[in-house]
Amino acid sequence: MAVITTGSHPKALWPGVKVWWGRNYDEHKVEHTMLFDRDTSTQAYEEDVQLTGFGLAPAKAQGAAVQYDSETQGYVSRYTHVAYSLGYIVTKEELDDSQYEVVSKRRAAANAFSMRQTKETVAAQVYNRGFSGSYTFGDGTKLLATNHPTLSGSQSNKLATASDLSEASVEDLVIQIMTATNDRGLKISLMPKCLIVPPALSFDAGRILNSTLQNDTANNAVNVLRADGSIPEGVKVNHYLTDTDAWFIRTNAPRGLICYERTAAQFTQDNDFDTENAKAKCYERYSFGVTDFRGVFGSPGA
Repeated sequence: MAVITTGSHPKALWPGVKVWWGRNYDEHKVEHTMLFDRDTSTQAYEEDVQLTGFGLAPAKAQGAAVQYDSETQGYVSRYTHVAYSLGYIVTKEELDDSQYEVVSKRRAAANAFSMRQTKETVAAQVYNRGFSGSYTFGDGTKLLATNHPTLSGSQSNKLATASDLSEASVEDLVIQIMTATNDRGLKISLMPKCLIVPPALSFDAGRILNSTLQNDTANNAVNVLRADGSIPEGVKVNHYLTDTDAWFIRTNAPRGLICYERTAAQFTQDNDFDTENAKAKCYERYSFGVTDFRGVFGSPGA
């Protein structure tokens, strides 16, 4: 168990230090909300269960009986909430003898910073692992795949040919989104919302979506992605994506990628009776996962 003692900050015992630095950095704004829709929970886990609906209606011959279809239960997506907690312990002597109140006051802020970084990292892992077969979801496949099983055959939320981010590849993926179907093969109004990229692709993404004319060509042709507002929420840069080539487009699927908040962040503190050590901790509980693979489309890069 790590304990902060007078030996942890020996310079804090004497006057003369001009500045204490290393903990007080600006941080990125909350970014996991661009990756997931938020929901709440009061249970140990939550399950989202698919209903498959009906297929196309067949022609009915005169005098013939109506044909009936069956609605069935599809796959189940389970969200098991995980608790995350981090704290610190400080001896009474360290608190009494430290000459710099700023050192102790900023510990709570540093602890909260670590908790926020943890949540952002856990959220981004769903995307970072999206092309890996080692991580599967309710339908038994990875998040980004060409073979999601449905009652109408395999469906894809990944470019058939892995491609780097470009105007052409974004257009191809937007077309794929707009021609998506439900589990029974019926056309649905699936539309792009935002283009999600790591920092390494931020400038390319900005040029692709915001150039008035076609990007990186001499053609005097309109940039249709921008003119038509094909991706209405524009570019979202996520600093926790680890693959510098992978890029994603989130859609308006009603239950795509979900963040369940079981317990909001709670910061508590107390003192140990025997040692008189001061203890502080932060605790929260949440889960990130996937209900409908149609919530995101993407490419791992070439």
